[in-house]
Formats: sequence, structure tokens, C-alpha cells
Amino acid sequence: MQFENSLAFAQSLDQKDALRSYRDQFHFPQLNGKDVIYFVGNSLGLQPKNSKAFVDEIMEDWKNLGVEGHFYAEKPWWDYHERFSSTLSKIVGAKPSEVSVMNTLTVNLHLLMVSFYRPTSKRFKIICEEKAFPSDQYMLASQVRFHGYDPEEAIVTLKKRDGEHNFRTEDVLKTISAVGEECALLLIGGVNYYTGQVFDMETITTAAKAKGMFVGWDLAHAAGNIELKLHEWDIDFAAWCSYKYMNSGPGSASGCFVHERHHGLKDIPRFEGWWGHHKKERFLMAPEFVPEPDVNAWQISNAPVLSMAPYLASLEMFDEVGMESLIKKRDLIVSYLEYILNEVAKEVKGNFEIITPSNPEERGTQLSVFLHGYGKDIFHYLMENGVYLDWREPNVIRLAPVPLYCSFEDVFRFGEVLKAGLSSSEL
Repeated sequence: MQFENSLAFAQSLDQKDALRSYRDQFHFPQLNGKDVIYFVGNSLGLQPKNSKAFVDEIMEDWKNLGVEGHFYAEKPWWDYHERFSSTLSKIVGAKPSEVSVMNTLTVNLHLLMVSFYRPTSKRFKIICEEKAFPSDQYMLASQVRFHGYDPEEAIVTLKKRDGEHNFRTEDVLKTISAVGEECALLLIGGVNYYTGQVFDMETITTAAKAKGMFVGWDLAHAAGNIELKLHEWDIDFAAWCSYKYMNSGPGSASGCFVHERHHGLKDIPRFEGWWGHHKKERFLMAPEFVPEPDVNAWQISNAPVLSMAPYLASLEMFDEVGMESLIKKRDLIVSYLEYILNEVAKEVKGNFEIITPSNPEERGTQLSVFLHGYGKDIFHYLMENGVYLDWREPNVIRLAPVPLYCSFEDVFRFGEVLKAGLSSSEL
């Protein structure tokens, strides 16, 4: 498509946008009486307007039914998590029996590593990406120390080439081959939080499995953003937060995936609790654990339904829209944002560097940009003028025009604010 840097062109794209009506189903923060331009859904998605009704329903059931809400609420609490399986399985490319919602992201990764990081004297290493999200770095180091190993020796980090911002798949495969049978686990973020690069998850998983490794993926920036085929790609496990692209609210419950070949195994290492016990026998209060026959065997405690309710509300929209439509708009709106950034750079002679891959197959909703020479002042200017985005040290701004609620007019108007800021003598 031939883009134009004009309000009329942006509005014409919005008129053709099959998802434009969904914007009205979200609450936008206000600045000076106007909706902000919200490009930070990769950190916290906007609140769906229907989420309050889902929370209120639980509050009313709690008020009117008390403990009986577990079984007699319109959406009984004791099996509330089961309502997520069908829609989530379509979003992440899994079978309904392979996905559930429980805990929070890093908690789930720790719990899943009980099953899938089982080091031996020969096979004890973990492969992860260089400068992974800090929570993943802390988690991996603590797991390695827990098992009596030195993180400096046990954790192998994938490196970028000098002067390059993104990982090359061929280099990842070389590392997998080199570490080989010393590696117990490969655990990488499916989308790099800093650059927005999408890893070739299928190719990497296949190579790691061929070397006998367990394979897990942190999908914090991937779920609800990119196409996933977790079952087909033969991934062992994955987990994701729900408050970014899936709009469930701050710190809300995490989704997790365990491939069906690991289901029904009584001898698999696993931290166990009441809610992972087979539901048909759960209230018999038997002393011996009988696992649920699916991913829910990894549950420990009963479902935190108040925090899960907004997630369920948001998933109603995902079920209506479907990932194919979201990805189609995503590719167009991110390409338009890339075009606008380049046009602004020409007009103000700005030294911009987009470090996210230009190939749509290697990126999702996010563009990460160096604005060389401008420093954090430009970030503050944009925020103060109604553009919500985020800054990551040492010097990158991340822009995420989420297709479910961002418009092409948002992208054009962002360009105008950016141009004004870069032209300002105050910076």
C-alpha cells in the first residue's frame, strides 16, 4: 500500500478498518479532556468497558450467596478457570486441555521449571537470550542456584552480533548445537521485550528438541500479539501474563500451557496442591494426590476469580475478532507507524533508528526506536502532550499501536506531536 502522511489518509484507513468499532469498547485515559494516544498496551492494556460487569457479577454473587457462590453462582467459582480454555487455546494454538489460567507469570514459570528443569551432572545447562526480561534472569539464576549450580556456568546466553540489535536464528541454532547434550532446558521470550523481535519459535524448538532439551517459552509479549502454534510446534510448556495485549488489568492472572504428552503422569516432578487434584474427587479430602488429567494438574490453589474476571471479559472480544483479523490490522498499522516515523525523520532531519526488524514476520505490535541525541526529554514531552508510550534504559522508546483499540489517526497524530517536540527549542 502507498501510504500518505495526512490526516485525511489516516481517517480513510480507519473508515476501512473492520475492527474500528472495538475502540469504543475500551476506556481511554484523558488529558485536557481528550483521549490520550495510547501506545503502551505492550506494558498494560486498556480497560475493556465490559470488565466491570464481570467483576460486579462476582461481587454480587459473593454478597448474595456467600460460600455457595462456589457452586451456585451463574459462573460457579470452583470451575471458573475452565471458561478460559476454549478461547485461549485458539489464541495460542493449543488444545483446550493444554491451557489454563492460574497464579502470575513468574510464579508459573517457576512452578513449570519444577517439572521441566531437571538437571543432572551431565545435562544441567539452560539456554536463554542475552538481556532477557529481568524477572526471567532472576528466576533462572535462582533456579540454577537452588539445584546447586553456578549461574555463570549453567546459564548460556544467546548473543547478538557486534553492532546488531537483533538475534540471528542461525546463531541461535549454532548455540543449541554447541551446548548439545549438556543442556537441560531452553527457555526464551517469544518476543524480545526490548526490541520487539519475534523469534522463529518453531525452528528453534525443533532444533532444541532434537538435542534432547525440554523447551519452554515466556510469551509475555507474544500472547494475543502474534500467531502461536504451541501444540503443533511440540513445545513442552509456556506461560504468559494477561495484562498486556489481553487487557486483564494490572498484575492479573497468568495463562500457561503444558503439552498433552506430559498429562496424566503421576511420577512427573511437580509442586502439587488441592486445585490440581482431580475435581471429581477433590472434596473427598483424600490424603493422596490424584492429578487432574490435563494441564490443570499444575494448579495449586483455587482460582482467584476477582482478578480473573476482567481477563474473561476481554477474551469475549478476542473470541469475536479472532487472531487472524488482529494480525491483519496489526501488520498494517505497525507499517503505517514505521512510515510516519521515517517521514518525521525526513522533515526534522532527526537521527532515528528503528531497532525492531522491518520484516513483518519478525515483529508484532511493537516498534522500538532510538532517537539519537534527544535523550529522555523527548519521552517526557510526548507523555505531557498526550502520547502514552514507554522508555527502556538505556535509550529506547517503545511504541505499541494495539490493533484492538488504536486507530490510524492515532498514528498520524503521534507523528505530529513527535515532529513538534523534535522541532521545539526546549529540547
